[in-house]
Amino acid sequence: MRPGPRSRAWLLPLMVLVVALGLGSRSAAARVHLPHLVTDYAGDTLWTVMVYLCLVFALPRLPVRLAAAAALGISVLVELSQLIHTPWLDALRAHRLAALVLGRGFLLSDLVCYAVGTGLAAGTDLLCSRRQAPPSSVETHGLHS
Repeated sequence: MRPGPRSRAWLLPLMVLVVALGLGSRSAAARVHLPHLVTDYAGDTLWTVMVYLCLVFALPRLPVRLAAAAALGISVLVELSQLIHTPWLDALRAHRLAALVLGRGFLLSDLVCYAVGTGLAAGTDLLCSRRQAPPSSVETHGLHS
């Protein structure tokens, strides 16, 4: 039996792929070979996809709507936190790993990316879970009056 779309055996490599794509979208090579739309916005879009994946990795039975709402909420809160500048927080954001998680500066366009990323993650989750679901008796036997 194949692992389902929410199994950790499937999610872990997917999370690694999302991180690689997100970091790759910000690389110098990407800036040369990919359209600006991709290099400017893919990383932020994939950031929210990663938040979604982390949530369903930790809580595999979390309903798609709740996972999507939580991923979008966390992403927006992290973006809004970028409006706060204290010496200790700015020092933390100066480190590469912390900057990848917390960001550096507020951008309104990031909120749009987060909404798109949430839609992509939740939509893909729904599609994959529907493909895994066993057919209902209505689909199997048809409707009888």
